[in-house]
This record gives sequence, structure tokens and C-alpha cells, in this order.
Amino acid sequence: MRLLVASRIDPEALAHLEAHHDVITAYSAPEDDLNRLVVDREALIFRSGVAISRGVLEHGSNLKLLVRAGSGLDNLDLDYARQRGILLERIPGPGAQAVAEMTFGLMLSLARRIVVADGLLRAGRWAKSEMVGHLLQGKTLGIIGLGNIGSCVARLGAAWEMKIIGCVADPSTKRRDAFGAAGFELTDCDSVLSNADFVSVHVPLSDATRGLIDAQALARMKTGAFLINMARGGVVNEQALYEDLAAGEHLAGAALDVHVQEGDGKLSPLHALTNVVLTPHIGASTVDTQRQIGREIIRIVDSWNGSPSAEA
Repeated sequence: MRLLVASRIDPEALAHLEAHHDVITAYSAPEDDLNRLVVDREALIFRSGVAISRGVLEHGSNLKLLVRAGSGLDNLDLDYARQRGILLERIPGPGAQAVAEMTFGLMLSLARRIVVADGLLRAGRWAKSEMVGHLLQGKTLGIIGLGNIGSCVARLGAAWEMKIIGCVADPSTKRRDAFGAAGFELTDCDSVLSNADFVSVHVPLSDATRGLIDAQALARMKTGAFLINMARGGVVNEQALYEDLAAGEHLAGAALDVHVQEGDGKLSPLHALTNVVLTPHIGASTVDTQRQIGREIIRIVDSWNGSPSAEA
């Protein structure tokens, strides 16, 4: 099979594909390069950080298979892919645990001021008396988007003896009962914002969620609360968040793994704030997760037979 791998994947998986298929790699390439390289390709494998636009898909007139090595689809022209009948395979499962664990890493960094303490100690200051933090135990963890990843975060939160509340885009009695049986309270977004000590965002980026956490949403959060964004950059209005945090009178801090502007040379408007932790979209970047995703890529590509997809 003729493959274009447009994002870095597990090295063992790539080696297998190269041994059994005709593979071209072009990691995070600009659209013009993708347009040129995709022309004779039958399958395209990609992660976040690369735009699979209608233009790219149009140049790939032989494309029959798209493999999203992860979950989000905001970087793919999904409507055109469906119109073309291109088979789409997502691999959302392996990344959920990694993103959930990263969420807790960021929560702990905020609650215990770990990044600040590290910086002071490296500068020669023994700031033990200043580094007073907060427990997670007993706090309310509010999850906006109790889906695959959000539910994993909720389970970890319960293990830390946190109270779990959350919301979903399509609540139903069945889902409310299922979450209730797990010890989670399904409520609405406003209630999550106004009652949580930690608000963790786990929704896909779409027209409905773009700018979801804006100035009005932030204003509804509890004084002293923390915000964590592990979703997509466009879900949170970063300028509004900056203004709230810089004022120093409302939110206690925020952590963001995803950003409106991503890539080398891009500075978040929050970069100068000491009560903010910023990481470069590494939620699913663990050796274990990428190995699992790599094995799924191999299975999908090696077993592909050209049958239509329910997602295409």
C-alpha cells in the first residue's frame, strides 16, 4: 500500500510499515509539500499539528484510507472526506490514560506550585515558607466533557478522593444513571464552572465549543479555582484568561497543554504569568501510548481491504 505518514509515529511501527509498504514521510509539512507528496498515495497517516485540508485531500485523488493516530479531528476536513467516501480510522483509546495522567500532573503542579518552587530553588532561594499549596483530596473536580478522556480523568479524581461533577453535550437519563453508578454527578456546564475547585476541559474543538471558556465562563468560576485545558487551544479564550489571572483577584492559576498558536516561535499570551503552567501539546506523548497507537496503525493498514467506513 502506498502511504504518506504526515506526523511522527512510533519508530517500531514506522519500521514495520516501511518493510511492508511503500512509505513516504513528511512530518508536519506545509500544505504545498503535502499536496505534492499525496498525489499517488492510497493512505494518509497523521496526528495533530498538521492540517489535512480539502486541498490536500483533493490532490490525493487515490486516497482510500485516513488514519488519525489519536482522537481529535479539528485538523481534518471531515465533511470533504465523507463526501469522497474515504475510509477514516481513529485511534482514540490509547491516548486517554496518558492525557488523564498529564491532567493530574498539571493539577498537582498548580496546587503545589511545583514549577515556581523549582525555579526559586534553582535561583538559590530556599522558599519553603512561601510554598504553601492545596490538597486535591476533598476538592471538587469539574470536568467539561465527560467523554472518553474526561471519564478517565474522573476515575483518577475519584481515586484521589475528589468529588466529581461533569457535563456532556448530549446528557440523557441513561448517561446520568451510568455516571451516578460510578460516583460522578452529571450536571450542566454552568454548574461545573461555578462549583468546581479545579475545572478540567476535555471537549473536541468544533463550532459549538470554540471560545466555550470565554470571559463570561471564567467569571462564573469560583474565586481561587484552577483551570486546566487539555482539549484544544481554541476552546479557551486565552486573552480573557490572561486578564483574569493578571488581575490576581479571582482565579488562582491555570495550566494549558494546548494553545491557540502552536509551534516554534509562538508565545502564549500567558507566558509571563507565574501562576500558569504551559506545556507543548504533549498530553498523549508517552512511549507506552505511542507504541499502542503504532500497533493499531499496523493492524489497520495491514488488514485494510478497501471496504467503506461508517465514519467516512
